Amino acid sequence: MGVTRTAREIGAELRGARCRARLTQTQVGNVVGYSASAISRIEAGSMRLEYDRLLAFAAFLNIPLDRLHRTPVPGPAPVDTVRCPADEEDAVRRRNLLTGAAAIGATAAVGATTASAAPAGGDPAAPLEDYLFRLPTAAPVPLARLVQETASARKDFRAARYTALGRALPGLLASASATWEESTGHEREKASVVLARSYVLAAELALKQHSDAAWAASDRALAVARASGHPVPVGEASRVLAITMRRSGNCPSAVRLLTREAADLDSGQEQTAAVRTTLMLTAAYSAATGRDRATALDLLDAAEEETARREATPSGLFTVDATRTQVDVYRIGVHTALGTPDEGVSVARRINIDTMPTPERRARAWTDTARMWHALRDGQQTLAALRRVEHEAPQEVRRPALRALTADLLYASARVPGVREFAARTGAIST
Repeated sequence: MGVTRTAREIGAELRGARCRARLTQTQVGNVVGYSASAISRIEAGSMRLEYDRLLAFAAFLNIPLDRLHRTPVPGPAPVDTVRCPADEEDAVRRRNLLTGAAAIGATAAVGATTASAAPAGGDPAAPLEDYLFRLPTAAPVPLARLVQETASARKDFRAARYTALGRALPGLLASASATWEESTGHEREKASVVLARSYVLAAELALKQHSDAAWAASDRALAVARASGHPVPVGEASRVLAITMRRSGNCPSAVRLLTREAADLDSGQEQTAAVRTTLMLTAAYSAATGRDRATALDLLDAAEEETARREATPSGLFTVDATRTQVDVYRIGVHTALGTPDEGVSVARRINIDTMPTPERRARAWTDTARMWHALRDGQQTLAALRRVEHEAPQEVRRPALRALTADLLYASARVPGVREFAARTGAIST
């Protein structure tokens, strides 16, 4: 029967299949929902794949599943039998890096707007990756204008207008940073909150695109939020940092960060209580991803109790909600992550996703519903939920993770009428 293969062996198998197909790491990543750097770590055996992601790789690269589960017949590893054009990929990557650096320098020199430098299509987070470590030159702006620009960026996020958000964020971050550096006293405190929330938006967008920029954005968000002394932006920043940690496979650390921050918040105040709820919900999903069922369900129940005490009042949080419906959506995701998606079916049937306040939140709820049905191998229901995602937020359904789910549905053994057209329309396959 053999034994389960190691991450390094699986990575070598994936790299060999990719090279035989003459695909770059970027091309594979676009289909299966990872950045090129993440594909590199997977192929090196330094990043662990969840089982559903492994299935997506196998389907796209035409790898028999037994080659990924069992020790192969002794002999040369597949990666050694195929010459992979790694030098060619590295050369392309170096050219792109130098071109990007030159463009950044030119933009900073002439003070051009970042919207003109952003790509017309493709990855909405690409401008962040270009500019995050070298923001364009910007002058301080009046705090009232900065607050207005941040509110506009938030509207783009909540409406799932990710391309517009990606274009706006570098300039917003540059202006917010310059304003924060020049401010003093109470004005600096206000500028800290605005800058922290701008970085939270950057982290949210990077997370949606599986971009490594999420690390830098979330870390900066938390540092500036702590400097502000305000607990709400601290909680918001802690949440996106914990999601970044979970995405890297460090679920226990994510749960510890979230529960520690939740314990430090005052549950007697409306906004801090709402933040506590979102932290507990994110911690519950992180625990479920780490297969800690008891912790995940305990945190869900605690979050539900919190919402029962104060749901009548709007929470006013920046990017997420803290309502009973949101708790139920998380409950669906938690059960799917725990491998018990059947326990989420009754929850999915009782909630009314249409009552959720923003297209981004409604699209996320339908995404979790689609994943539940996919785990239950109900292709028709999965596609129906994905179509609801597209209806709510067309850019949401083009996220790497959603394209990977669509591709997995397309290559499943049971044919689903309409899935190929949907996959072509949403970018899951090339036309």
